[in-house]
Amino acid sequence: MRRRRAAVAAGFCASFLLGSVLNVLFAPGSEPPRPGQSPGPSLAPSPSRRGGRGELARQIRARYEEVQRYSRGGPGPGAGRPERRRLMDLAPGGQGLLRPRSPRARPPPDGFPVWPPAPGPGSSGPGPRLGCAALRNVSGAQYVGSGYTKAVYRVRLPGGAAVALKAVDFSGHDLGSCVREFGARRGCYRLAAHKLLKEMVLLERLRHPNVLQLYGYCYQDSEDIPDTLTTITELGAPVEMIQLLQTSWEDRFRICLSLGRLLHHLAHSPLGSVTLLDFRPRQFVLVDGELKVTDLDDARVEETLCASSADCILEFPARNFTLPCSAQGWCEGMNEKRNLYNAYRFFFTYLLPHSAPPSLRPLLDSIVNATGELTWGVDETLSQLETVLHLYRSGQYLQNSTTSSSADYQRIPDSTIPQEDYRCWPSHHHGSCLLSVFNLAEAVDVCESHAQCRAFVVTNQTTWTGRKLVFFKTGWSQVVPDSSKTTYVRFPS
Repeated sequence: MRRRRAAVAAGFCASFLLGSVLNVLFAPGSEPPRPGQSPGPSLAPSPSRRGGRGELARQIRARYEEVQRYSRGGPGPGAGRPERRRLMDLAPGGQGLLRPRSPRARPPPDGFPVWPPAPGPGSSGPGPRLGCAALRNVSGAQYVGSGYTKAVYRVRLPGGAAVALKAVDFSGHDLGSCVREFGARRGCYRLAAHKLLKEMVLLERLRHPNVLQLYGYCYQDSEDIPDTLTTITELGAPVEMIQLLQTSWEDRFRICLSLGRLLHHLAHSPLGSVTLLDFRPRQFVLVDGELKVTDLDDARVEETLCASSADCILEFPARNFTLPCSAQGWCEGMNEKRNLYNAYRFFFTYLLPHSAPPSLRPLLDSIVNATGELTWGVDETLSQLETVLHLYRSGQYLQNSTTSSSADYQRIPDSTIPQEDYRCWPSHHHGSCLLSVFNLAEAVDVCESHAQCRAFVVTNQTTWTGRKLVFFKTGWSQVVPDSSKTTYVRFPS
């Protein structure tokens, strides 16, 4: 009976997941009411708000114009605009959402793409942009998450590459509240889709190693809503702060360095200084250890207008800052400083100083304090982070930090110790003591500092900074051959 119940539950979960993915790919939503059938209270506007369609049209127009500005704004990588006919389909007053369409997905029209091609998944350079054809035989679909506007799924393409799909969440807050307010499902979809379209434009215009890659997009029709938009992007892992606090300092520093490089790029982007109004860990993902911003629909380029410094108050839950008002009537550095303080309060203060090499802590504390007080801009912050990287990668942080060994170490080439592990923190592996070292002298110094260490094994694996990964062991009772490792056993002098 228990097995039968488990099978039924598994079948139900599989059916739910499959249905959810089909909703993303093929215009989800309830069936339109049949002739004479009531659309239901959730779709009908209240009598007092039937005149609100003009307000909905105004909001659609504002978002459409914002997308247009970002699409044509200034020279730079990815300059251009979305494929013209499709953008006009979403334009206010356009007829694209009113024409009867086939429910089948269609490939883009001739001449696509207008933009420069984005790198495809698994490629190191430009490749063909993915379209609807790539989504016909996806497999391994998994729900990743959703926010106010979008739902995200992980799928595997026919060639084996894993990508993320984003689409308007038909059960989400944005669409639901709009339908309750205006009772215009297609118009509300158009309003929400403009946020997805804006993000697509910004991913293209702001291309950078710390911005998620846009691989392509697909417009598909259904009987309910024509021209539903799905974007295809690089796949990343969600940022889980609890897990990050348990990783090595080297990996945590990489995330902070990635963030510093991203903020520098946003401050000097082809569009101008870009601020992330919704700046939280959930707006970022990790791709091979690098932090990348994925959610850009709440980004803003325009600086804040002001008549005096009293108009330039940067407000946060814990404190406020007053910035100067320029002679041109803009708050100086408002976008940049907002990003920087959010980086401090969500990332730097937790990830930078803890368990760092002692000789680097004064510089790291300076970075945390300066960003917490906004005494530095992004240029100085990135410069100091790059200095930390140089000191760490070159081994200069080790000067005067090592002591002479009180023991002798015998080198046993082409060998390893498969067991006799112990745990240390912060280790690159939770079940053992696996640390990175700059050279053999640092490995000896680490072993001397651990009371239980009696041997260590140097591997041929390196971290992102080029440092060797070393296992530290409690003994050497069993040494076995391994051509990729070298064992050092400790003997008291």
